[in-house]
Amino acid sequence: MRVAMWSGPRNISTALLRSWESRDDCCVSDEPLYAHYLHVTGLDHPLRAEVLDAGETDAARVVDALLGPPPEPCAIWYQKHMAHHLLPDTPRDWVPRLRNALLLREPRAMIASLARALGRPPRLEETGLPQQVELFECLVRGGTRPPVLLSEDVLAAPEPMLRALCAALGVPFATTMLRWRAGPRASDGVWGAHWYASVNASTGFVAPTSRRDPRLSAELEAVADAARPLFERLAAERLRAR
Repeated sequence: MRVAMWSGPRNISTALLRSWESRDDCCVSDEPLYAHYLHVTGLDHPLRAEVLDAGETDAARVVDALLGPPPEPCAIWYQKHMAHHLLPDTPRDWVPRLRNALLLREPRAMIASLARALGRPPRLEETGLPQQVELFECLVRGGTRPPVLLSEDVLAAPEPMLRALCAALGVPFATTMLRWRAGPRASDGVWGAHWYASVNASTGFVAPTSRRDPRLSAELEAVADAARPLFERLAAERLRAR
């Protein structure tokens, strides 16, 4: 079984990757389309040269690999994808062959964090929300309604939300998904050396002690305003804990 989680940036996507990798029956892949994304866009991301050297830049070859044998013997192959890595010319016809889910974060907090990481205001398409809406609506038209997870819900109630996610995907819940050992993984992308310090120090999901509405510049407010209806379209479909 191939599970594809389509996330926006500055989310809990890597913590969720850790969660799934902690299962005895699961192997994982970390952002397999990242090198393709950097190659096509020419964007200057941290460790760009290392990502391009380590990854496959041809999207068709990436897709062939994702539909082929898993990286190691396993019953579940969990694939962590960034939705914004789906560029306009990136193939999509393979996506319905996976069990798909979407991971969201409240857009103001996500955009503030993304702007700090990029050192500039992000464009709307860099939030991944347009691509997530596109994926959701395409899958629904094809007869499948992918589960939608809100990061804040997972952090507030990890076990109930992971149980709900597993039920929606048709896999048994495993209590090992709630805890993992600290430190990096061999399965991490090379970019983990720059981005994964917080998750490498973690051993489980931890809810924030407070939630403050971030202060945004006028330029970031414009991006957040454009992102809001896309987020609300998907958040209306989000999983609820049972």
